[in-house]
Amino acid sequence: MDQEEETLTETLGPQPEDVATSSKYQEELEEFLQSRYASRIDSLATHYPEEKSLIIDYNELDEYNPEVAEMLIKDPYRIITLAKKALEAQKPMMSLERTFKPNVRFKNLPDEYEFSIKDLNSSLINKLVAFEGTVKKITEVKPKLVKAIFECVHCNKIHQIKQNYKDNKLGKPSKCIACNRKSFELLEEDSEFLDTQKVEFQEPIENMRGKEQAKPITAWIQDDLTNILTPGDKVGITGVLRIAESKKKGSIYNKYVDINHLYKKQTEFEDLELTEEDIEEVKKLSNDPLIYERIVGSIAPSIYGYPNIKEAIALQLFGGTQGKEKPDGMHIRPDIHILLIGDPGTAKSQLLQYVEGLSPKGIYVSGKSSSAAGLTATAEKDEFGEEGWTLKAGALVLAAGGMALVDELDKIGKEDRSSLHQAMESQRISVAKAGIVTTFKANAAILAAANPKYGRFDKYELPAEQFNIPPTLMSRFDLMFPVKDEPNREKDRALAKHILITHRVAGTRAIGRKLEAEKEEEEKRTLPDIDPDLLRKYISYSRRHIRPVLTDEAEERIRDFYIDLRKVGESQDSVPITARQLETIIRLSEASAKGRLSDKVEIEDAERAIRLQKTCMQEVGVDPETGKFDIDIIATGSSKSKMNRMKTVIRIIKDLNKEYDEAGYEAIKDEAKEKGIEKEELGDILKDLKKNGDVYTPAYGVYKPTEE
Repeated sequence: MDQEEETLTETLGPQPEDVATSSKYQEELEEFLQSRYASRIDSLATHYPEEKSLIIDYNELDEYNPEVAEMLIKDPYRIITLAKKALEAQKPMMSLERTFKPNVRFKNLPDEYEFSIKDLNSSLINKLVAFEGTVKKITEVKPKLVKAIFECVHCNKIHQIKQNYKDNKLGKPSKCIACNRKSFELLEEDSEFLDTQKVEFQEPIENMRGKEQAKPITAWIQDDLTNILTPGDKVGITGVLRIAESKKKGSIYNKYVDINHLYKKQTEFEDLELTEEDIEEVKKLSNDPLIYERIVGSIAPSIYGYPNIKEAIALQLFGGTQGKEKPDGMHIRPDIHILLIGDPGTAKSQLLQYVEGLSPKGIYVSGKSSSAAGLTATAEKDEFGEEGWTLKAGALVLAAGGMALVDELDKIGKEDRSSLHQAMESQRISVAKAGIVTTFKANAAILAAANPKYGRFDKYELPAEQFNIPPTLMSRFDLMFPVKDEPNREKDRALAKHILITHRVAGTRAIGRKLEAEKEEEEKRTLPDIDPDLLRKYISYSRRHIRPVLTDEAEERIRDFYIDLRKVGESQDSVPITARQLETIIRLSEASAKGRLSDKVEIEDAERAIRLQKTCMQEVGVDPETGKFDIDIIATGSSKSKMNRMKTVIRIIKDLNKEYDEAGYEAIKDEAKEKGIEKEELGDILKDLKKNGDVYTPAYGVYKPTEE
């Protein structure tokens, strides 16, 4: 078959037009591969095409030939092309019967060639660089035309064209060399295609400081690197920084990375890098007998009060023991979820924002501007996917291994809120859309804030009945704290004094003055007990290295608390505590031990966890009629006693309908009064029954059951 080859580019993807080879470099690369990688090459040849890449350590190349290693950075396409030819030249050692065109990939670039995404600037164009990124978006795999075989429709002359995707245009022969005509047909079955995916990375959240914005960058992955990433993965990348003309065709170009090598990294809270000095300082701090009090005192000190909430958040930052699995292989959630529901002006949002800055890895989102896709993950068609499907990671996926701060949870739509259920319990998010079925990891601790149903708490109603959050979602939080703004002379005076001190200190600093000596003591009250940077390192070290286990004494204390409370519930015909709260206590106990950098959960940790759990239960899980714990208030939205009265009213309605074919309000009221249900409560019960779909009103003042 006659062929004409117009070589526009040699290696895969966009690259410089000049890819001239150098016999000197190729010979040196052949010698390098023979001396250092002979056995790996034999293995690659044996398993090809199941394995398609030889991965070379840059440090080994630099040690063997610094000149070639330096040229790899400056002119990566040239050296990668030569390395591929040098690798293919090893073919006499292998079978000559098979095509052998492996990839050559380089890893472990020196520190001076590692950059953050925001630092990938014009001075690095066409250079080999390394950086870390979190996968934010990824498209479906598409075939990319690498070598096109064209047939002249007039004389059947075959033309072979290697493609240049610099402009994403199909490279065609200008005219047929046999008949001088310009009509061609692409022979798809004879052409060569390559799997390709487009990815958007963003700066890892844990690398950000303060309110710094995570910068994104687009990248292309090909061949055996495709289909191994999912949104939320943290990845180490080696690639060539390239530019492409923008759609507006001006002088501004877009950056992208042509990836040569990548590997997944653990996307965890504790990824913060610690030096030996940092570790020494952390261990020294852990020896402080008041370390626990100091940690709690470092949680938003400028916000007055809330000792229990700050203590709970401190434990949430440490989390339970990670990596635990049940004997049947089921994952045990270590992360602690906390919900704050409070009146306006109680500093809930400020508390969340402070924790975002303190957390080694935290993402803050607001319910008003969040959708299910923004919170979890989704698959959708958009411009990034070039009319194909794109998998997008939401806040919980990007915060995997860290904390997600969700403000105004009650403002999130009902359908969007339901997407949180799986993420909070199993810490995974499933997506099934347009034939795409996949699962994302969402192991993030959630600290959420919301307002009461009517904007402010009504002291005459049960707090749990004023939560505008469905019980199914509310029950997935480990701890819930109502934050009430109630007038109290002493508390108001202390709060006003604290706020005034905070503003005075801030104002004095703003104009560059020093505080008076007698005011310095007051200033200390607004400052964290432990420097935030040190506390962040302390938390990271604890989460990375400390895996506490329950001692016999702590286990016995937790077991006794649970059994005793269940026994009380048995005598009262109610459920005061469930296994879900038991697991919460265990997580809190482990977090308390991690706060001391202890590998043992002592009885003091168990007592601390039980105290916090009881505090929350007393706030939201006590039946006002009986004064006893009743977990049904959280799990179902109503206490056991209220549910019994609702059943009584339904029974009355059913009996009246059987006897009189209808149940009028007056008749229901009279029957209910005999059962001890007053008029005011009856109105609320009837509203709830209609809302739940248990009864309906065919006419004004007439009630019928939905089920006879």
